[in-house]
Amino acid sequence: MLERKTKGSIVCPGCARLISANARECIHCGRKNPGLWGYGHLVQKYLGNGSMVPVVTMVCVFLYALSLLLDLSALFRLEGMFRLLSPDDQVLINLGMSGLYPLADGRWWTVVTAMYLHGSVIHILFNMLWLRQLGHVMEHLFGTSRTFLIFTIAGVTGFFMSYLMGFLVVKLLTNQIGSVQFFARIGLIVRYTIGASGAIFGLFGALVYYGRRRGGEFGKAVYIQFGKYALILFVLGLIFPGVDNLSHAGGFVGGFLAAQLLGYQELKVENQTHRLLALGVAVVTVVCFILALLKWIFG
Repeated sequence: MLERKTKGSIVCPGCARLISANARECIHCGRKNPGLWGYGHLVQKYLGNGSMVPVVTMVCVFLYALSLLLDLSALFRLEGMFRLLSPDDQVLINLGMSGLYPLADGRWWTVVTAMYLHGSVIHILFNMLWLRQLGHVMEHLFGTSRTFLIFTIAGVTGFFMSYLMGFLVVKLLTNQIGSVQFFARIGLIVRYTIGASGAIFGLFGALVYYGRRRGGEFGKAVYIQFGKYALILFVLGLIFPGVDNLSHAGGFVGGFLAAQLLGYQELKVENQTHRLLALGVAVVTVVCFILALLKWIFG
């Protein structure tokens, strides 16, 4: 039963300090209507205290489960560990897979939808573990809204870089089929791509920016630790087949630049503008999935 809480105290989703449930403004950080008209405690209970991490995770898991339901044969398809429980490509294209072909076909919304789709159980497990590891650190340093903005900007930047490089290579090698196939094998032409890894590399980029910008012992530790993780994962991506390394590189750059543009908590506390921008991006994300659904239904 959904019950409003208009008495007692709650934890402010902006600064995590105790305030009155019916306060019109947080006395600590100035957040307007922190109690969300009495429903703030329900948001905190079911959505992880205002964190984007459980929300993004739930969306990714839901869409992965949906892709398996739309292709039940994937439950019985055995193609190696990295292809375990892999939905059919056509199902993922219908749900919003990105890449050179979909974007060349005018499906621009896939640069958003594709970051919530995954191609196997290993794929989604690996990405969600890294999202959990990095997301909470990011929210502490940047705030929830800015973390979501950086995550989305990085994901879009990564897919766009992957598309742009593939487009340029294909244009330059229009009549050289053998060369095109070679560049496709080494990952410079990515026909189809999905996953949150580009956006996750954006979180690495943001943390590297934070470490360099903040300086001191703590900043240095953040810079070294997360910079090292990003480098190791990027090298592993070069070793394993089927990894969109261009998306990883683009996501890292996008996250670094987005963090530089938006700032972090110690420079400027997250404000209403950041929250409105994050809300706008969330609405755009929903619209992108609606466009994917309409394209699927009406072709």
